[in-house]
Amino acid sequence: MGLLALGTPLTWEETKPLANHIRDHGITQFLKTWDTWKDKTGKGLLWGDEIEYLVAAFHDDDKTVKLSLRQSEILEKLQSVTLDPALDKYRPPGCPAIPTFHPEYGRYMLESTPGFPFSGNPCALVSVEADMRFRRQIIRSHLKPHELPITLTVWPRLGVTDSPFTDPETMPDPENSSSKSIYVGQLLTNPHARFPTLTANIRERRGSKVDIRVPLYIDENTVVPEGSKAPIANGHAGMSGPAKPEAGTPYIHMDAMAFGMGNCCLQITFQAWNVHEARRVYDALVPVAPIMLALTAASPAFRGQLADIDARWNVIAASVDDRTEEERGLKPLKESKYRIPKSRYDSVSLYLSDDERNKPEYHDIDAPINEKVRERLLKHGLDDKLASHIAHLFIRDPLVQFSETIDQDDDASMDHFENIQSTNWQTIRFKPPPVNSPIGWRVEFRSMEVQMTDFENAAFSIFIVLLTRAIISFDLNFYMPISQVDENMQRSQQRNAAMANKFFFRKHIFPPDRPLARFDLNSRPVSPPATSTPTTPSHSRFSSAVPNGHSKVNGNGTGNGQDGVERCSSRSSSVCSTPIENEYDDEAEEMTIDEIINGDGKNFPGLMGVVNAYLNSLNVDVITKCELRRYLDLIKYRAKGQLVTPAVWIRRFITSHPAYKKDSIVNDEITYDLVKAVDEIERGVRPAPELLGKDYVGSGPTGCL
Repeated sequence: MGLLALGTPLTWEETKPLANHIRDHGITQFLKTWDTWKDKTGKGLLWGDEIEYLVAAFHDDDKTVKLSLRQSEILEKLQSVTLDPALDKYRPPGCPAIPTFHPEYGRYMLESTPGFPFSGNPCALVSVEADMRFRRQIIRSHLKPHELPITLTVWPRLGVTDSPFTDPETMPDPENSSSKSIYVGQLLTNPHARFPTLTANIRERRGSKVDIRVPLYIDENTVVPEGSKAPIANGHAGMSGPAKPEAGTPYIHMDAMAFGMGNCCLQITFQAWNVHEARRVYDALVPVAPIMLALTAASPAFRGQLADIDARWNVIAASVDDRTEEERGLKPLKESKYRIPKSRYDSVSLYLSDDERNKPEYHDIDAPINEKVRERLLKHGLDDKLASHIAHLFIRDPLVQFSETIDQDDDASMDHFENIQSTNWQTIRFKPPPVNSPIGWRVEFRSMEVQMTDFENAAFSIFIVLLTRAIISFDLNFYMPISQVDENMQRSQQRNAAMANKFFFRKHIFPPDRPLARFDLNSRPVSPPATSTPTTPSHSRFSSAVPNGHSKVNGNGTGNGQDGVERCSSRSSSVCSTPIENEYDDEAEEMTIDEIINGDGKNFPGLMGVVNAYLNSLNVDVITKCELRRYLDLIKYRAKGQLVTPAVWIRRFITSHPAYKKDSIVNDEITYDLVKAVDEIERGVRPAPELLGKDYVGSGPTGCL
């Protein structure tokens, strides 16, 4: 999470006078990188995922489970892992390096990334799940017998006051802690100076504690505490949706950064061929982000209570909202320079590609710009779209500065740029190349919630990677007004959004000089030949949810480049059919998630349709296609509603538990059984066909690969 530099952190009052110095040198650093890399071509797609884990400590005697605060001790062991014979036997084929492990905000959290980036080759994609399982196995081998790594997005009882929820116990200290929370203590936060400083400086810049309010799920016996109904104005001016319940709505209150940054997510970072490709992929993924948030929704409970939402996004946005009252529109501008509609952790406000299809009318929301930064970038030769993107990020102040790094060598450092860049936590992030590194321009996809199993996390990772390849190969156009993307972000967090809501999406996505591809929306791979020896079953894991039967998959076509992608200079299609009327219609329409993912059965192929077409354009062997289909089927049938989201599954587990009293309370016993069940599902020893299909194969009864 951000820069983990060592040094003496400055308070907000000490940092504030340095803000212009940091911004000026940050832009200097960016421009030096721009001059070095603006015309460079990379090596094609390389990508990696980031998975965050909660470390759960089970106490079987009293049927409780708590968050283990041993992050530092565990990481010390994980960061010195070597491929000794005992561990090497679990290493998946083709894994050239030990995975890497990193600290996160909560002292109970761990983050893992692959030790070596994946390629976009379909044969490499089928190894992603094994790599994720390898990471989980490594973590397991360095925990105590009563501890387990759990991939839950939100710990249901984080911040409860009726019993301890951490091991060891933490106590709130509203007077002396960095958050001044009445619910969580300082010991919960990673001890690295960056984290408590970030917490304190957000609060001090804002002028008050952060104020997080999400609607409470009302059941038959729910008791609403006095003072827990949202007033007309609750400090969230400029925000909408679940982070700001309507007046009179009962809500769950939270007051610290830990309630947001202490959650877990799944993020994917892609290295692009060049800066133009990175910008195109960035823009195309902006409208995709809320769709994937709805499909991965996994957060139905906060602070020991069921919420009337299913996803975490606005909770995190409110947890790091450092805007002053003036910036939030609660007071006239006097000390602050900008009226800022969004938290610095929020949805994207500007597209940034120089693509001619990026029209001004799509930028239909208020996105303040640092005009001084913008003019400087324009004078240096950047186009208006990219200059405006950077200038929008640079309306923010730096939040963490160390005294030892105030003055930097701008030829050898990007730290001042990253000070601003890395604390703009948006759904998509455009990432310049690091200094003195062969790594090129990158795009980070940040909206997804972490899933309970490595199979799910692999499936969503693979789908997003293949979608980016299809976007480039077919030169797809997903542009739509940013206001509609923002509306989708709010809809995506509502309860059962994947099934209950409709979302705006552009229906005509192909360029004018390309014919529309003919898609088989029910495409399934052929069974492996009788003479072959498949490494995995050829049947679908979702046979309980869908009819059996396979139709022929076309393996013809060739791809250009080592990742099999036709670059943007190519306009020739590898698939063809008759164009449809109104192909160039600019309107976004309201569609179900099923229609957006799987198509409408008429003119719109859906995101899965273009992924299928991309795979069909490559020379991929049948067994690999069968393997990839196992993952793509998860997304396909979850979008159809034949498989449920983790949020729906967790909510059903809680409300059907014998200890649940229909009062919206998630007590210790329910949480203990829930976390046990999540571990058992991941290992494949507890069936969950409604979530994963009847044939899901986990990591095994002992956690072995």
